[in-house]
Amino acid sequence: MKIGILKTGDTPAELIQEFGSYPDMFEQLLDGHGFSFASYDVESGEFPRNCLVCDGWLITGSRHGVYDGFYWIEKLEEFIRQAWVSKVPMAGICFGHQAMAQALGGRAEKFSGGWSVGQQQYDLPDGGIITLNAMHQDQVTLCPPDAKTIATSQFCEFAALSYGDFGISFQAHPEYSDVFERELIKLRAGTVVPEDLAQAALSSFEHPNDNAVIAGQIAQFFLAAARHKAA
Repeated sequence: MKIGILKTGDTPAELIQEFGSYPDMFEQLLDGHGFSFASYDVESGEFPRNCLVCDGWLITGSRHGVYDGFYWIEKLEEFIRQAWVSKVPMAGICFGHQAMAQALGGRAEKFSGGWSVGQQQYDLPDGGIITLNAMHQDQVTLCPPDAKTIATSQFCEFAALSYGDFGISFQAHPEYSDVFERELIKLRAGTVVPEDLAQAALSSFEHPNDNAVIAGQIAQFFLAAARHKAA
């Protein structure tokens, strides 16, 4: 199964040599499930010919907001809608989570409550809890009509969404290792992220993260969607 990675941003230049690009991180996250990958730099205007050239799609995080009004964001939203109508499975992370919501009838915006940075815990519908690394100020504030909330927190109501058989998205970053998250916080402390919040976030790594759990969930989502479409 070929997964197309729609790259909407990239690792900061200071960290990319050690940690790789965002597509690199996602390929590592989903390694071992039999996928092949192709990457498209949609932030620079590089889009697939159509939504059928890959068997599934994954949208990365970005420094941009979905409300920024760039042409490539509008084109990405149209691509999301085409994939949805064509029943091509799609997963979104952070900006990708927000872009899917906005394209499919919801809303994402700069959150009045500020930043979520560092290790965060999210409640699941079955009463479970997952721990993931976060780095965002924007978030989904209106759930799309076809989506179901599958993870939430007091700070982030729509932390993960499921769109039936053909869409899944997460606000937090299962592709961010704890080491990368710490380095990213240090890099952004006092500039992008307020210094006091950054220092508190650096002390937040109290639990093992659940990156592998979410990786398995995303992988099974893609594989189940492929089986469903083939049936």
